[in-house]
Amino acid sequence: MSAAEMRASGARQGVRKFIGECGVFAWRAILKMWRTPEQFADVLLQPILFTAMFGYLLGGAVAGSVKDYLPTLVPGVLVMSALTASMATGMQLREDMDSGVYERFRALPISRTAPIAGPMVADLARYAIAGIITFGVGMAMGYRPSMLGIVGSLALVVFAGWALAWPFALLGVLARSTQAVQALSMLVILPLTFLSNAFVPVETLPRWLQVFVEINPVSHIVTGVRDLAHHGQVSTSVWSAVAGGVVIVVISAPLVVHRALRR
Repeated sequence: MSAAEMRASGARQGVRKFIGECGVFAWRAILKMWRTPEQFADVLLQPILFTAMFGYLLGGAVAGSVKDYLPTLVPGVLVMSALTASMATGMQLREDMDSGVYERFRALPISRTAPIAGPMVADLARYAIAGIITFGVGMAMGYRPSMLGIVGSLALVVFAGWALAWPFALLGVLARSTQAVQALSMLVILPLTFLSNAFVPVETLPRWLQVFVEINPVSHIVTGVRDLAHHGQVSTSVWSAVAGGVVIVVISAPLVVHRALRR
């Protein structure tokens, strides 16, 4: 076997080893969620509460009726639910670091990224559950997206939630407590969500606020979800959301790993 073939074989073995390690930590995260079902409260209850509450409270004022408001509301709640669920990534990482478990992981002969990436893989199920429940509640209230659009929308939201979880993981390794992670995360989530096109038409906002809403990454994700759900169309907003997610991961992931190793 030549030197190049040996290097290629070693690289393949390294990739398989990393995938296996991520699978182990993903399974660990799933077991933790299974044994503490209250961790599912945000993805099980929040979509029901927000869809019903905003729909019946704001539907008549914003769109004239609840049914006419649902095409605007459901994609917004869908993205908000995934964004809120991604906040748990940073909190779980902070808990592992505070309890000393993460230090034990660092002492093992494993990839330094696996204890971080593995739980994020498990969180994909959380984003999917939140999306399915949101669509279910919306359809029970009269929302009628295309079936192909539902699949595409869920795929985009799951990817966006996974990408946005990396900045929250960075907060997890930077903050000093789980409570601080939660407080800082909410300070990020609330402006990004409510100062977007998630719940109201952009043209009804003051011009100075429209400028922020148009550059808000959450607005691009929401618009992409609407284009997929209503028309099954892979629009510019969909590609913009995907490209933005890739940029976020490329920037945040190395910072999370580097900071976690220093801590």
